[in-house]
Amino acid sequence: HTHTHTQMMEMDGSEPAPLVDDINSLIAVTAGECERADEEKCERPYLSVKYSKDAKRNWDLFYKRNTVNFFKDRHWLVREFPVLLTETNDNEERPVLLEIGCGVGNTIFPVRKENPHLFVYGCDLSPRAVDFVKQHDEYSDGHCNAFQCDLRSDNILDHMETSTVDIITALFVFSAMSLDEMTPVIDNIKKVLKPGGVVCFRDYGIYDHAMLRFKKGHKLQPQLYFRQDGTRAFYFKQEQVRDLFESNGFTTNKVGYVSRETVNKKEGLSAARVFVQGEFCLSTESK
Repeated sequence: HTHTHTQMMEMDGSEPAPLVDDINSLIAVTAGECERADEEKCERPYLSVKYSKDAKRNWDLFYKRNTVNFFKDRHWLVREFPVLLTETNDNEERPVLLEIGCGVGNTIFPVRKENPHLFVYGCDLSPRAVDFVKQHDEYSDGHCNAFQCDLRSDNILDHMETSTVDIITALFVFSAMSLDEMTPVIDNIKKVLKPGGVVCFRDYGIYDHAMLRFKKGHKLQPQLYFRQDGTRAFYFKQEQVRDLFESNGFTTNKVGYVSRETVNKKEGLSAARVFVQGEFCLSTESK
């Protein structure tokens, strides 16, 4: 299926990926392919509304079908974001991590293995995904707290206290929504992040292999597509990620494009993937 989720395994390198400013130096595709993607017409506006409204249901069905078997554990995380290895926070206390869009725990558990000092909150809009996290052998109330929350509309303070989080991981979660849904999510997570706290971001980059594989008729808005199962994928330009955070009270520690070769073992294919990766710090004035 050319427009379902791409189940890819990242090639493990020991070095962090270099962050690059110029997308053109990374993409292994022709200008024609990029142009075709840019010029393709968007589908009827009511579809945008429909897939936004059905996001919770479609992700819940995704986890019903795939259970815990789809996404791979993210062992590359501490290599890319060494801040996750922090053993005590500025107050000499246990550091607190919030993973948004936690899915079935592919970040929570590998990160806790690397850094047992962390207390980890995880939230996802899919109740089923949260149940899988809670059923995990390594889940315990002393180290983790997983809860269902649609950050686009629910108030995160129903589950957590203000300014209690040191680090937030946002990995392939903002791409599951449209650009206009992202600011409410940032407003929400700002409530629980301490001033000086950090967001670790990685998501799909524009002209990524998966974006160019979409068949005609799947484009909802510029850079936003819907998959066969009704979930959505937004492919970011680096500037959009920077603007998203900087216009909402963050400063940019670093941001750039990352190119990774990934391997689809089932089909024996390798593909050049493009991601945007960044680290953003909540300004002390913005609280």
